[in-house]
Amino acid sequence: MALELRSVAGWCGAIVRVNHQHLRAFHAVALEGSISRASRRLGVTQPTLSQQLRTLELRHAVALFDGRRQPLELTEVGQRLFALTGKLFALADDVEQVLAQAASAKEATLRLGSDSPIYAARLVAAYVGQNPAATVRVRIGNAEEVIAWLRDGQLDAVIGSNPPIEDSFAYQPLYRDQLAVALPLSHPLAQRSEVPLAELACETLLVREAASRTRRATEALFEDAGIGPCQVIEFHTREAIREAIALGLGVSLFYSAESPPDPRIVTCAITVDHAMPTFTGHLICQAEQRRAAPMRALFQAAEELAKYSPVPL
Repeated sequence: MALELRSVAGWCGAIVRVNHQHLRAFHAVALEGSISRASRRLGVTQPTLSQQLRTLELRHAVALFDGRRQPLELTEVGQRLFALTGKLFALADDVEQVLAQAASAKEATLRLGSDSPIYAARLVAAYVGQNPAATVRVRIGNAEEVIAWLRDGQLDAVIGSNPPIEDSFAYQPLYRDQLAVALPLSHPLAQRSEVPLAELACETLLVREAASRTRRATEALFEDAGIGPCQVIEFHTREAIREAIALGLGVSLFYSAESPPDPRIVTCAITVDHAMPTFTGHLICQAEQRRAAPMRALFQAAEELAKYSPVPL
């Protein structure tokens, strides 16, 4: 969507196109009175939001905020623009509501990718619960693969962990998690609620393929602590690792929400000398598709699901 503003520069009339995304960035900051709160509202980083505001102001040679110190105060021009963007986005919501009502009578198909089978299932359950006529196709891959599929247009939306921040994408934080250790029930450490990472130094570690984000996080955790397992055995699936743990072949690190549910296995928290690292999973789509009715419904389901994040967002 592009708006055209006519301005006079010297002797010439110029047409200046207003970027819709930049207007939305301005509107969110003006509404929240804070770049940090607006970034959370829109699901983008603060530097990205600040750059969008700066570009809007520079392109049109106006100051919309009186400095950048909080609480942010609108200039006179900013106040006038805020009144207009309020009407603009309210009208856009009305238009999309009409289209959503028309679309609801038809069967919608959603192509979803995810690097987390569990969160894919949870999100689909929440989405279909509110949209029973919808058809969903789910494709599972690692974090890099699902982002590549989204870029290529093979998917409508993806769940990805710690994704790259790009202006062409829209984001919704879905969950935050951290690693836990899965041990066979007979393991000496299985009776503890927490296990120091150092006590896993001489264990056989069962890991996923090299591209797995769980494996990369596991290796980084051991490397930061300056320790390593005695032996590493690679499996391609979580199911194979679960069976190997239950058979006493070794131990493995899982994100807590993905810890294998098995009565033969115990999952314990991990303690380290520094703060335990976390990662955040996001629901992601092409920014231009964010306001489409099916995507709005999917993002609403994700927002509700985020309330049950293992580590608070």
